[in-house]
Amino acid sequence: MRRFALLPLLFTVLTAALHVCTTSAARVAISDQVTITPEIDRLDPALDALIPPEPKLVELASGFKWTEGPVWLSNGHLLFAEIPSNTIREWTPGTGVSIFMQPSGYKGSAPYCGPEPGSNGMTLDSRGRLTVGGHAQRDVWRLETLDPKGQVTVLADSYQGKRLNSPNDLVYRSDGSLYFTDPPYGLCTQNEQDPAKELPFAGIYRIPAALNQKPGSPPDRTGLQLLVKDLPRPNGIAFSPDEKYLYVNNSEPEMFWMRYTVNPDGSLKDPKRFFDAGPHGNNGAPDGMKVDVQGNIYSAGPGGVFIFSSEGKHLGTIKFPKPTGNLAFGGPDGRTLFIMASDKVYSLQVKVAGIYPHVH
Repeated sequence: MRRFALLPLLFTVLTAALHVCTTSAARVAISDQVTITPEIDRLDPALDALIPPEPKLVELASGFKWTEGPVWLSNGHLLFAEIPSNTIREWTPGTGVSIFMQPSGYKGSAPYCGPEPGSNGMTLDSRGRLTVGGHAQRDVWRLETLDPKGQVTVLADSYQGKRLNSPNDLVYRSDGSLYFTDPPYGLCTQNEQDPAKELPFAGIYRIPAALNQKPGSPPDRTGLQLLVKDLPRPNGIAFSPDEKYLYVNNSEPEMFWMRYTVNPDGSLKDPKRFFDAGPHGNNGAPDGMKVDVQGNIYSAGPGGVFIFSSEGKHLGTIKFPKPTGNLAFGGPDGRTLFIMASDKVYSLQVKVAGIYPHVH
């Protein structure tokens, strides 16, 4: 999501201070978890089959500035991005939050010129390898092992000789191809006039053979496929369970959710705007998005987490006082929804398991 840029020096000082207080604040929050009953707008009776009548929202950690990109690991840990501090964090049940990787995005020696130097969305491929939207690093990369100091493979960094904007969110298809969105939120000014912006659009892309790219090899820059370029700010991205449809939302200046039919070759057709939330507001926007095994869509949106049926009907909203950025399913049975809400990380038990990256 977009936030106002700070002066480089001021931002560097604030980031350093935030880094110190965030780690300690997160650990304190873990040792004294807060459980609340969230306010929910139940717009359709079908929501009762997804969200318990008296759900409990557990605050797992706090003290951050902007949390993003969660992914549940098979070892029972949660990784998430804390973009302003240029870190990927690791939450361990019963222990708390630690820094998994820093820096996670921008690696230059000079102070970063914008508010979002870190990485963004994360997912796993079918071999369990962490795949990351590099955001301020302006690429998509894969960690070959779950060792933060392990080998990194760049999967995409340019299109037709021009650098990507700032890859945001991403999802694998079962054929091993990787789809990702590329708005400009990781650039210094986060807008179309940014002097570093080389592409005149914000695209949706496909890396056809991402799964099989050899560790450490350069990206296939001629093979990267541009699928869509007419959305001003594409952001969250997810497949339906049968992969017949790809969902992508748009954050601004208009807030809406799109559905595309996926062709056998991985290309897209039949774009349909299945829900429109109107002009961009002050309490969040369409952002990270996931799907459950029944095809229901859960997405960060204005005012909280929006839940849609597979047909695009708005079933209800889990309301939050601060903007939500992203979410992920996890837990032993896939029925824990982890929610990134500005400075906090929450969990919520739901009735239907989410689609989890299929690790073989």
